[in-house]
Amino acid sequence: MRMRALLDLQIPRDLAQDSGLSDADYTVLVVLSEAPGDRVRMMELAERMLWSRSRVSHHLQRMEERGLVRREEHADNVRAIDAVLTEKGVAAAEVAAPKHVASVRRHLVDLLTEDELRALGDMSERVIAHLWSVEPEG
Repeated sequence: MRMRALLDLQIPRDLAQDSGLSDADYTVLVVLSEAPGDRVRMMELAERMLWSRSRVSHHLQRMEERGLVRREEHADNVRAIDAVLTEKGVAAAEVAAPKHVASVRRHLVDLLTEDELRALGDMSERVIAHLWSVEPEG
């Protein structure tokens, strides 16, 4: 728990210092940049980030004010809204990505051997698969 907490502090700290983006900003930009047409339905974005739709909406509003994203009606469903990456958002992601990778390498990857990384990856995939299969209580 301590390692996770310290990584969750340090990597976003590096990201903010290097790019001015929060961890949440960067996650939104990555999700959008990996999607076809740099766009994702807001409901799907909320699911991918494990956030409520309300939280995503409020966060996107702040990112929209900074010109990183915009919201548009979904092409096939007028009741659905897409989050769309802007040119400024693409540029911000391109600047932040190598710095984020460098931070992850410096604080995690470079500290482990190849065998340790492989084992960590295997363990992580097993835990993630398990957690996705757990039914929420209530």
